[in-house]
Amino acid sequence: MATTIDTYSEHIHETLDAAGRHHGSAFIEVLQNCNIFNDGAWRDFTDRDVRDDRVLRLKHGEPMIFGKGRDRCIRLAGIRPEVVELGNGIDESDLLVHDETDATLAFILSRMFWPEYPVPVGVVRRVSRPTHHQLISGQIELVRADKGEGVLRDLLFSSDTWEVT
Repeated sequence: MATTIDTYSEHIHETLDAAGRHHGSAFIEVLQNCNIFNDGAWRDFTDRDVRDDRVLRLKHGEPMIFGKGRDRCIRLAGIRPEVVELGNGIDESDLLVHDETDATLAFILSRMFWPEYPVPVGVVRRVSRPTHHQLISGQIELVRADKGEGVLRDLLFSSDTWEVT
């Protein structure tokens, strides 16, 4: 699951590339402007002059830092995220580090939105599981190991009915 912004061309490219490299299904939320039905709906945080201060670009394994001066950050206060500034006793070790595999963190990020928080964009959650093709191939290998390779000609000419178990 990922989020990106239609006017953030470099980021949308990275997000689509990550989805294409993922084995299995991928869901991407694109915050997209429509001139007819929601013109300017995302302008509060997508305009170039405010985007750096209002969008949190997620990168796996990196602390959640944003802002034009890269001085605003996210840390946890218990189980609630809070926006803080680097300095005055706060350093990178105090910050929340993004982990695409953490379901709890994905839940927290799903609740963050402007104006209380910066809008998180990027891969929010990545789940690595076997694909359908991998599962089927695994089942075939198990049957071959248990019953042998099998000969299709013998099966076709064995009888009028077959029993599939």
